[in-house]
Amino acid sequence: MKFYAIKQNYLYQRTFKTGARKSSRTVTVFVLKDKYASSLEKQNPLKKPLNRIGISVSKKVGDAVHRNRAKRVIREAYRQIDKSFEVKKGYLIVIVPKTECTVRKEGDVYRDMLYCFSSLDM
Repeated sequence: MKFYAIKQNYLYQRTFKTGARKSSRTVTVFVLKDKYASSLEKQNPLKKPLNRIGISVSKKVGDAVHRNRAKRVIREAYRQIDKSFEVKKGYLIVIVPKTECTVRKEGDVYRDMLYCFSSLDM
């Protein structure tokens, strides 16, 4: 499945400022209803609503190797959650890993993200 990334900085800032937030040991998830979901749905070849995903990793997480590992693990965990539980569509989702994310296994991050999404009614 193709992921649609959040590319504009103002969308990140709006999601951080006004979106719903849930934290766990390894990640923090921000969710905001996407105003432009209907126009993106028309542009999508499958004509289905979709989520735009953003992963924001700060330098506090570690060096480049650790930051890239955190992004890979988060992408895979989101892919598995979306495939098995069908996350609600039409949202901006920003996922921020914590330093704990680099030392934990992928299953731990998966469980934490699932907890965050279920708490946010996604």
